[in-house]
Amino acid sequence: MSTLVTRPAPEFKATAVMGDGSFKEVSLSDYKGKYVMLYFYPLDFTFVCPSEILAFNNKVADFKERGVELLGVSIDSQFTHHAWRNTPVEKGGIGEIDYPLIADVSKQIARDYGILFNEEVALRGMFLIDTKGIVRHATINDLPLGRNVDEALRVVDALQYHEEHGEVCPANWKKGDKAMKPTAEGVAEYLSSTHGK
Repeated sequence: MSTLVTRPAPEFKATAVMGDGSFKEVSLSDYKGKYVMLYFYPLDFTFVCPSEILAFNNKVADFKERGVELLGVSIDSQFTHHAWRNTPVEKGGIGEIDYPLIADVSKQIARDYGILFNEEVALRGMFLIDTKGIVRHATINDLPLGRNVDEALRVVDALQYHEEHGEVCPANWKKGDKAMKPTAEGVAEYLSSTHGK
């Protein structure tokens, strides 16, 4: 399996249920010039998936503050997405979600992103796409393993810090932490200041 990281994100066009509950055809090119966090989940009306969708929804403002558009995708139809949004959380639904849920009924988007499992459902793939349409980060989880939305935000922060300052972000870096100059001296200086005795 080859990685998409450093390569142009595959273009797509599909119907989505938007944040206001309307249906709209969306394409990746609609978001040109913006950061996109594109994530896949297996199926509507399941178990781990609603926990992730709601966790992302709880952080929509944090993504927007960073200029990031959030897009969720599964192989369900827009009608199933709509029905799930119209089902209260206490009855197994997700309620109103403030970002688009894309219908990948043909499974082509999941296939193009390399995460279609057994030609049936998407694995839990997540792709950070930069303002030039390049995939800068990707994670793929097996079906039972939910994601950490705070980690998704941390990676956005790291990419944006690097783009602004030219420095690189070491292990466990988070916004406000010291970064490194991408030179041998910069690494030595960082390591001696954080791990030295």
